[in-house]
Amino acid sequence: MNTLDLLDGTPSVVGTGVALFSDALRAQGVDVTDVDWTPPPAGTSAALARVLADPRRVEANRLAAERMLAAGAELVDVRLASEALDLQPGHFLHAGPPITWERASGPLRGALIGAVLFEGLASGPEEAERKLAAGTFTWEPCHHRGAVGPMAGVVSPSMWVFELTDPSSGRTSWCSLNEGLGKVLRYGAYSEEVITRLRWMSEVLGPALQSGVRRARDRGAELDTLAIVAQMVQMGDEGHNRNRAGTLMFMRDLLPDILEAGVDPLRLAEVVRFIGGNDHFALNLVMPTCKLITSAAADIPGSTVVTVMARNGTDFGIQVSGTGQQWFTGPAQTPNGMFLGDYGPDDANPDIGDSAITETAGIGGFAMAAAPAIVRFIGGEVGDALTATRLMYQITTAENQRLGVPILDFRGTPTGIDVTKVLGSGVLPQINTGMAGRVAGVGQVGAGLVTPPMECFEGAVQALAAAAPTLG
Repeated sequence: MNTLDLLDGTPSVVGTGVALFSDALRAQGVDVTDVDWTPPPAGTSAALARVLADPRRVEANRLAAERMLAAGAELVDVRLASEALDLQPGHFLHAGPPITWERASGPLRGALIGAVLFEGLASGPEEAERKLAAGTFTWEPCHHRGAVGPMAGVVSPSMWVFELTDPSSGRTSWCSLNEGLGKVLRYGAYSEEVITRLRWMSEVLGPALQSGVRRARDRGAELDTLAIVAQMVQMGDEGHNRNRAGTLMFMRDLLPDILEAGVDPLRLAEVVRFIGGNDHFALNLVMPTCKLITSAAADIPGSTVVTVMARNGTDFGIQVSGTGQQWFTGPAQTPNGMFLGDYGPDDANPDIGDSAITETAGIGGFAMAAAPAIVRFIGGEVGDALTATRLMYQITTAENQRLGVPILDFRGTPTGIDVTKVLGSGVLPQINTGMAGRVAGVGQVGAGLVTPPMECFEGAVQALAAAAPTLG
């Protein structure tokens, strides 16, 4: 094309940076697409250039996207964590990257205290805290065992977990059962009502769900959780903070098998009442579904696709396909949003939870355009939800056509975060999330929006640059 060719037909312009130029063109009837852009952070240009020049990158990212889009997820069992995850007494899992007790946030400390009490390893909160601080017990990230945990994400041996597999690869992922909102363990609460609920979930809910899931499995009708996620997105859920349609579909699909499995009618009524009264119940199925999607893209040399985003209430951490299980961390940010009751910004803990795996897989904050009602829970206006989804296409490598967004003419959700696009554009992944109280034992205080710190992506690009082959 030469300069004269530009005069053939109607020009279409992409504008970056200052809006004055774009506004002037629009006033003349020119089609302009604005792209948010800022220069790469100081000191990262050389590393970014080296990664972009890696001859493996384009094909590696194509393969990562292909694997993510081909992944599936089926619910195949509900089991005790001690069996499914080989958790021994006194060992716990938690959300986010690794962390010590000294650096642990209030909600993570509260959840660990509650888990110790639930397991009967201490006579009260004070003894539980002393033992945790003294190193009597051990803990590690859920992601280290292929699992995910919402908010504090604490999983103990006596808890029940959903077990999902990807039929195309045989990969497996797990997640605990959802307790509901408010004063719950995952938000750092550990009062007697919290422990009582956990015991009921262990004695009634877990076994009932296991009976139904195994009945479905035995008749060759495993629950396709990815199909549920696809339907959710078309029914007004985004899969992170809105899971109402998903919860109802799960109960509809599994209830006949629970009935046929012979669960006691009174216990079954308790189970149905509990799930029906908890719109977030399906979140704990959506998360391992998303973990299977992102795991499919892991460990591809040269790939710049993010496979994990997770927070422990102190640090925000990511993992990238081309660097394996290495964590890149920065300080977790405090969400902006809406608060419950008299709570306010000073009561909120920095971002926490493995539930950002939903955004990593292309839903949650990336699919808010499909769930405009989410703004009533996290704040903002309907237009903000549309803007958030559109913006995420700028930092991703693919679109998941199985997860079509109705209001965008069923365009697939933006999928496969590329760290080079994040660093090169300055656009950070958009996450919608719940907010835990800063003080251990408080529970949930609100919900809102948050982004990762840029430090995570800077660290990932530096590591990818170091691993890139030398160009002769």
